[in-house]
Amino acid sequence: MPVRSNCKGHLKLSLVSIPVKAYSATRAAGNVNLHQLHSKCNSRIKHKKVCPLHGEVPKEEIVSGYEYAKGQYVVIDADELARLRERGEREITIDAVVESSAVDPLYYTEKSYYLMPDGAVGHKPYALLQQALESEKQVAVAHGVLFGRDELVLLRPVDGLLALTALKYEAEVAHAEQFAEELATPTLSKEELGLTHTLIQAFEKKKFSLEGFKDEYVEKLAELVQAKVEGKELVTPPPADEPKVINLMDALKKSLAKAKQGEGKPARSRENSSSRKHASARPHRKTG
Repeated sequence: MPVRSNCKGHLKLSLVSIPVKAYSATRAAGNVNLHQLHSKCNSRIKHKKVCPLHGEVPKEEIVSGYEYAKGQYVVIDADELARLRERGEREITIDAVVESSAVDPLYYTEKSYYLMPDGAVGHKPYALLQQALESEKQVAVAHGVLFGRDELVLLRPVDGLLALTALKYEAEVAHAEQFAEELATPTLSKEELGLTHTLIQAFEKKKFSLEGFKDEYVEKLAELVQAKVEGKELVTPPPADEPKVINLMDALKKSLAKAKQGEGKPARSRENSSSRKHASARPHRKTG
């Protein structure tokens, strides 16, 4: 459990108000951050906010504005923005309860949090809402102001908790039908479909976890950085061969044979994946 929550607020369902606190569902995973340096001296590059008339500008002199015509702006004050919001900061109001499949994952953003009851008074209503959603396999769509921004959010039960994920608005989502004209409609034979179904079945798993997957690029970058720090000579592996384009039926048959031999098993443990040093990850090794 994180030591400190990201924020606190209230979750509202009609007249029921539940005090909650949010914990980020995202954690740092050892990312390697690279900085911009001057190539001649390795000094860190600084980014300054500069006015073309007055030079560098301090933070307190910077305001927000909208360009309504070329080079013409209207200034919007922070208090004017605050007055536009009808609801309070950190208040999440449930608008609808729907089946878990009703919201397409295309609407999900990268912002996700776990909600927890904030104080003893919130435990019972929190548990009632969480268990009611879980028993009916439902989720809640809500709206609120989080971190100074109006958000549309999805609330769903996850392992005894309520998870919150910010959603995109309709105007921010491109739907599949927009690309339908570019999609060809090839003729598919029964043999091709049968082989493809059989190949897919070879990759099916009754139990699945994403724990075995990792960011191989970040690991290799960390190794590169460490080698440079230690002054080691770097050995570059030979480039991977480009996959050959072969007849579709031949490709399906060879893929199926490889899967049956165990070379294309979708499951790979962390131990197996960490021991492989290939520069490229082939699709049949990344499926499970």
